[in-house]
Amino acid sequence: MPRPRSLTHAHLASAALAVIDRDGLAGLSMRAVAKELGVSTMALYRYVDDREELERLVVELVLGAVDTESPAPIEVMVGRLRDAVGAHPAVVPLTIAHRHASRSVLRWSEAVLGILAEAGFEGERRVIALRGLLGYVIGAIQLEHLGPLSGEGTVVIAELPADEFPYMAETARQARKVGADEEFFGGLDALLRGLGL
Repeated sequence: MPRPRSLTHAHLASAALAVIDRDGLAGLSMRAVAKELGVSTMALYRYVDDREELERLVVELVLGAVDTESPAPIEVMVGRLRDAVGAHPAVVPLTIAHRHASRSVLRWSEAVLGILAEAGFEGERRVIALRGLLGYVIGAIQLEHLGPLSGEGTVVIAELPADEFPYMAETARQARKVGADEEFFGGLDALLRGLGL
């Protein structure tokens, strides 16, 4: 194998993200990233200690794209997070696992907490609001990409026997008419109204 070229953390993160986008999170390995970069597996260890560090680099790459500097309403901040993570949905578990070490996750959370504070949220109420927003966006992204309303599951549920599952069947028939943005922002609106925002 040729002598390894000088790599940056950005190169490693981009290669790892390419592997994840192509092969899913289960396909991420030091060997797969090395192959993506055209270097030996051992060469990667000159730049990162282990897979966990590589995962953190991927999280930073994906969430570093979220604009946390431009003032925006909370709906926009949540939408920005959805767009960044939704472009690489297989990364969702990594964002959860590395949320404490990710500067980008912390910057997004800090911006949202500032919005909540300005809206009068304090103490436990602010904690619950932030966790509710994070839980919503993470779950909604997973549903959108792993079980979309336009998917096979909705078709199967719509065909359930109406005498046994009348609400499920009817709701699934209606669900086929709901687009991804309508579902996401409709759910977000319900959550924000519940929080009093």
